[in-house]
Amino acid sequence: MKLNELLGTEFPFIQGGMANIATGEFAAAVSNAGALGLIGAGGMSPEMFREHIHKCRSLTDKPFGVNIMLMHPQVDELAKIAAEEHVAVITTGAGSPGVYVSMWKESGAKVFPVVSAVSLAKMMAKAGVDGVIAEGTESGGHVGETTTMALVPQVCDAVSIPVIAAGGIASGRQLVAAYALGACGVQMGTCLLVSEECPIHENYKQALLKASDRSTVVTGRSVNAPVRVIKNQMTKDYIAHEKAGADKMELEQFTLGSLRRAVFDGDTRTGSLMAGQVAGMLHEIRPLRTIFEDLMAQAKVCLDSLSL
Repeated sequence: MKLNELLGTEFPFIQGGMANIATGEFAAAVSNAGALGLIGAGGMSPEMFREHIHKCRSLTDKPFGVNIMLMHPQVDELAKIAAEEHVAVITTGAGSPGVYVSMWKESGAKVFPVVSAVSLAKMMAKAGVDGVIAEGTESGGHVGETTTMALVPQVCDAVSIPVIAAGGIASGRQLVAAYALGACGVQMGTCLLVSEECPIHENYKQALLKASDRSTVVTGRSVNAPVRVIKNQMTKDYIAHEKAGADKMELEQFTLGSLRRAVFDGDTRTGSLMAGQVAGMLHEIRPLRTIFEDLMAQAKVCLDSLSL
């Protein structure tokens, strides 16, 4: 079963739940364009989270979901709100949502944790989730170590539930590759940052359009907090201090509030411009609907050209 059949959407796409970016308005726009929009709870208080759910519901009659980062200091409250609001789909990141799965399932939600390792995928399958999102290190933001090409087929072989591919997907060719690896659909983030509807600052969008295949870097590996972002002055200073042996507390001074500075203020020098390695494939700002239709059209051309 393809992801769109599982979710009741037109296209087999989930929008990544990007903190400070995935608002109720943006999630609704994605859903209205035919994919599954997600509200990212990262950076939101419980009150804000509920407000964004209500806002999204007022703007679309299509399915939408939420993403909850399990490292959030108020994760218990966020998890409860998602159940109380009977959100259709719940995705999670940064750990195991096992303690919340039964509550979410009882509320009628489909649950899809993001996993970066086969062991976590197996654990989630045993917990009774509806599927997993296998995210490779090519993705933007918080990353694991295994590439999408290596991770997805291993997860597909290890579990009998649906697997959604994420990380390094911005074209129809990559969608076809995800299907070939065994995925039922894909989650995308970076390529949607340059949509007309995305609420990030114009400077952030322009930085993405100027990016090349080598424009991103992973910071924080030395303190077990790897994050992929576009190279700038902040990453240069951060990595220099990493190499000098700075601890986690010292390094946090470089990233404190940096994502908000990038998203809202357009600070491309010291802001955290989270983006995946596909940033070099982005060349123009387009409507979400156009992005989705082009991906499907490219996938068809790619499939038609294969003669294996």
